[in-house]
Amino acid sequence: MKRLAIYCGSATPADPVFIDSAREVGRTLAERGIGVVYGGGRLGLMGAIADAALAAGGEVIGVIPQALVDAEVAHRGLTELHVVTGMHQRKALFTELSDGFVTIPGGTGTMDELWEALSWAQLGYHADPVGLLNTANYYEHLIAFWGTMAQTGFLRPQHRDLLIVADTLDVLLERMASHVPTQPIVRMSVGDL
Repeated sequence: MKRLAIYCGSATPADPVFIDSAREVGRTLAERGIGVVYGGGRLGLMGAIADAALAAGGEVIGVIPQALVDAEVAHRGLTELHVVTGMHQRKALFTELSDGFVTIPGGTGTMDELWEALSWAQLGYHADPVGLLNTANYYEHLIAFWGTMAQTGFLRPQHRDLLIVADTLDVLLERMASHVPTQPIVRMSVGDL
């Protein structure tokens, strides 16, 4: 994996574990020679990841909608900053520039990005690994919901392993590196659907 799209929040939660984890993600990826593709912001976890990766000599590519540039939240010290017209273009460029996706804690925008990466993998629009870093058990309920979707039949058995989960970055990256793409919906017969 040469570059990973990192999905995370632009907020700074009161508990420092989240900012510390974001910094660790940025620094670790840079130290491993893995470029960061992220939302292009300078605030919250986004800014922490970018600053840590840059400080460790890493490549950091931001992808940000013009409206957020106009709101003055863009990080101006990145390796590259792509300004796009909206969120659809942003997510498409994340996919084009990256070899996989890592979601760390965030809010609704982060969830939108995670679910789209999973949906696109399920459909066959990409075959890249989709990872979820469960920092401080932040995603316990989401992980349980993923299991509920599988148990009730809304998540097909062949897609159950699309979401790669770990509590530490090292384990997550190891699991993502051994990812084997599953059978996408576009290659399934009607009887399998």
